[in-house]
Amino acid sequence: MALVLTTAAVPDGERLAYWRDALGRALVPTAVTARQDGPFEGRVCSERLGYLRIATIEADAQRLSRTPAHLTGADPAAACVAVGVQTAGTATLIQDGGRAFVGEGDLMVYDTGRPYSLDFPGRFTTHVVHLPRRALGLPEEDLRRVTGTAIAGTTGFGALLVNFLSSLTASVPPCAPAVATRLATGVVDLFATLVEERTQDDATPDGNPGDHLVLRVRDHIDRNLGDPDLSPQTVAAAHHISVRYLHRLFEGEGITVARLIQRRRLERCARELHRPEATAPTVSAVAQRWGFANPAHFSRVFRAAYGRSPREWRGARDELLPTG
Repeated sequence: MALVLTTAAVPDGERLAYWRDALGRALVPTAVTARQDGPFEGRVCSERLGYLRIATIEADAQRLSRTPAHLTGADPAAACVAVGVQTAGTATLIQDGGRAFVGEGDLMVYDTGRPYSLDFPGRFTTHVVHLPRRALGLPEEDLRRVTGTAIAGTTGFGALLVNFLSSLTASVPPCAPAVATRLATGVVDLFATLVEERTQDDATPDGNPGDHLVLRVRDHIDRNLGDPDLSPQTVAAAHHISVRYLHRLFEGEGITVARLIQRRRLERCARELHRPEATAPTVSAVAQRWGFANPAHFSRVFRAAYGRSPREWRGARDELLPTG
């Protein structure tokens, strides 16, 4: 059931405090500063879609700030990546020292587990989707490349995600829990693909003649993760180059080929294990599907990457489900 909170019936002198509490209930606690004189007006509609929280905010000019004080005592495991679609008005997003201008039709991405501020200079409308970080199964360094940024909603996966989220958030369809979970998983997969697209673009500097080959190698790895024999040797053979030359190509990538294969496999496993579906496959089946032939090795490298065993990670998926 949707939670709808509006300042319409609140006395003028109490509206800002009411609005601050409303945003805290609908999304996460933040400080609110009005950017104009006169009675403040705002409306927020929030609801669940599977393990996602979706909100539409329509309000007067304001500045929202999530400060270190808001994060004190907060559970780091509950942190989300917020993806906003700016449908009316503009915004400036500040996080980790960076500043991004967000225009109409753009996406903005920020991490609720770190301080940020959002400055809306005029009346605005924005749709916000909170994606639990654990459901994404993406490495920290990749997430930090996209959080605190604005993404044009006119090209690539940015356009696809804007269109999908705009339709979804404008009217969240009533559906059975299993269907809601599938829709939530679709959002997570689209966002993860967007992250992968942008991190691959960042990883290939202009003018390097090996850029296209690196992209082909990365694509080959992603398409063959389920092959337990996937290795630097098989990757090099598939591209008719030596293993030595393959390693030279990846000297500027910040990761070895073997490590990239393992990281991609772990990401797929983490994402699949955290999906709260009653018919989800066993841990061993997930590991095998993504190329881990040795269960003990899989458990060891998974714990090293995510701080929990695969079974503990899977057990924590219930925390993603709505409680009411």
